[in-house]
Amino acid sequence: MTDRFWETKTLEQMTDKEWEALCDGCGKCCLHKFIEDDSAEEAAPTDQLHGDEQVHYTNIVCSYLNTRTCECTEYENRTTLVPDCVKLTKANLKDIFFMPTSCSYRRLYENRGLPSWHPLLNQGKKSKMHQQKMSVRGKTVYECDVDLDHFEDYIALWPLEDLD
Repeated sequence: MTDRFWETKTLEQMTDKEWEALCDGCGKCCLHKFIEDDSAEEAAPTDQLHGDEQVHYTNIVCSYLNTRTCECTEYENRTTLVPDCVKLTKANLKDIFFMPTSCSYRRLYENRGLPSWHPLLNQGKKSKMHQQKMSVRGKTVYECDVDLDHFEDYIALWPLEDLD
């Protein structure tokens, strides 16, 4: 990969290796979210909006997420093991309204560049991201440890944070 490839290539021009390297590894995509389609209700200011849809984040994560490293333990098989797991691709990038604004793919799609804490800007290390509290480390519970019928008790606002 060339240095700072994300500044010279569009998302569509990137190789698979470059595409994968864009992921900051925060684990926020592994958070359970629910999307409410109710144009009659007014959204809370912390909710992300897409048309008439509101995205609510919880602090509940998939049981395949290693919450220390913020990596999927079944990455290659994730969409088979978890049919609801969304694999971000160049083709579906325009539909990523459900991703937090800090998501590197979303930031580049919106022409906002990578944040200063991104591993690509820090010798491939996630330490700055964790220090800035931009990952799920230390903030989550596993889906198997909660009653998913009461997911509203686990709504979280921190996934919406977006530094620089």
